[in-house]
Amino acid sequence: MRIQVSRQLLDRQLVDVEGRLVGKVDDVEFGADDDGVPYVRTLLVGPGALGDRVGGRLGRLLVLAAERFVTDRPLTAVRIPFELVERVDSAVRLRARADELPPSPVEEWLRRNLIERIPGAGRAGG
Repeated sequence: MRIQVSRQLLDRQLVDVEGRLVGKVDDVEFGADDDGVPYVRTLLVGPGALGDRVGGRLGRLLVLAAERFVTDRPLTAVRIPFELVERVDSAVRLRARADELPPSPVEEWLRRNLIERIPGAGRAGG
């Protein structure tokens, strides 16, 4: 699959195989094949990836704000192997379900420390 990374991947919504929004492509990681030809190896998702991409003071501020919601520092990006991409159109559509993807450290913290403390949250739709 041939793509223009900045136009077709970056900042696109990630949609799992069941149509659920998973996040947004904040950055990509490249690899090189045996002939030295570059390819997209991994999609990077989350404030850690976005902060690195933005760079400078603003990027560091994004990372610092997100790190307030995690226990493991430094905050790392969620890494989604490009092999899980089914197709790229108005969104990046994945071959996997959301629960099969690596978890977001910020979402895990929010779920554990905020959502689960809401009365009745354990009985919410499923």
